[in-house]
Amino acid sequence: MKDKNLYMAGSVAILLVMFGCAEKVLDNAADAQAKQAPMFEVDPFWPKPLPNHWILGATIGIGVDSRDHIYIIHRRDTFNERTEIGAATDPIKADCCIPAPNVLEFDPEGNLVNHWGGPGEGYDWPASNHGISIDHKDNIWIGGNGRSDSHILKFTRNGEFLAQYGTPGAETDSHSKENFGSVAEVAFGPNAKEAFVADGYRNKRVAVLDSDTGELKRYWGAYGNEPDDSNLGRFVPGEEPAQQFRTPVHCAQPSADGLVYVCDRVNNRLQVFEPDGTYVDELFVKPNSLGDGSVWDISFSPDPEQTFIYLADGTNRKIFIIERKTLEILTNFGDGGRNPGQFFAVHGLVTDSRGNIYTTETYEGKRVQKFTYKGMGPVTVMDQGTPWPADKL
Repeated sequence: MKDKNLYMAGSVAILLVMFGCAEKVLDNAADAQAKQAPMFEVDPFWPKPLPNHWILGATIGIGVDSRDHIYIIHRRDTFNERTEIGAATDPIKADCCIPAPNVLEFDPEGNLVNHWGGPGEGYDWPASNHGISIDHKDNIWIGGNGRSDSHILKFTRNGEFLAQYGTPGAETDSHSKENFGSVAEVAFGPNAKEAFVADGYRNKRVAVLDSDTGELKRYWGAYGNEPDDSNLGRFVPGEEPAQQFRTPVHCAQPSADGLVYVCDRVNNRLQVFEPDGTYVDELFVKPNSLGDGSVWDISFSPDPEQTFIYLADGTNRKIFIIERKTLEILTNFGDGGRNPGQFFAVHGLVTDSRGNIYTTETYEGKRVQKFTYKGMGPVTVMDQGTPWPADKL
């Protein structure tokens, strides 16, 4: 009987080992078949501290130039005077703090290397600046989403004024050929000859300009329709998709292969077009999101094929990683909060030539963050949470 028990125990042990091996083989096979996606970790030490007791207000735009220098723009009038800027009051209440200049430039190491912006001679600074974009000549374009912001400004990267397109305070609509309706952001086509304008907070269109002259060349609305500025009312989950953009049209980003990706923020969708406005496809992201919507801004991975889209969702406080060709959402990182790697209203993002992502936050977020590219890895969960450095966990 004893020998029989030993035989049975041994058989069970062998079966368990075999089952474990089989399970491991299955796990390895599943891992081998898992989708691959870019992986990131927050760099909690980027950028370096600002000088002069400067602090950021609502940080409303971000761009990257040919040297991988990062430019941000923020609003100097978005502070609580009593609690945030005691050194800027009259009389001075405290040693700190002071609103930083509107435009700040950082090198790849996070050093502040230049600053400028605000009202000046020959141009009209936006009542509510919004977005900062850098073209192929490293010139900087700035829009504004204030009621009187019917124009776009163009500067050198050092802040020298170059051009103003549109007239501030002009009455405008989505068919205007001279003025704009509170521009959210500008982006540039792969041929360097065209600027794509997310126009925007009052108008409901994508407008395409000549990059050198600012002349309007064409425009379109949702699904390539002729734009209509009628009030669509509030977004209601489950309704048939709106045939027009809701405000704001928050980005219009061309890809290297000649498509244009448009952030229809409050409709929770990313629409894809050919450069002439022909509708191609769309992706709904967190489609039941209310309030400010889910599709705030996008950037592409820097490989020649621009394989991935990175999408900022300020309402749900995440960065989505999307396979560009299929529009499949692979995974996301981030969460709500104020610690590094978390977000409060992540508003804009860009990708540098090394694949790192930089983000800005508006409302009470008021900061810029860097997420270091860590290579490709298997997708194991949809919601990664805070991408904290692995060696600090």
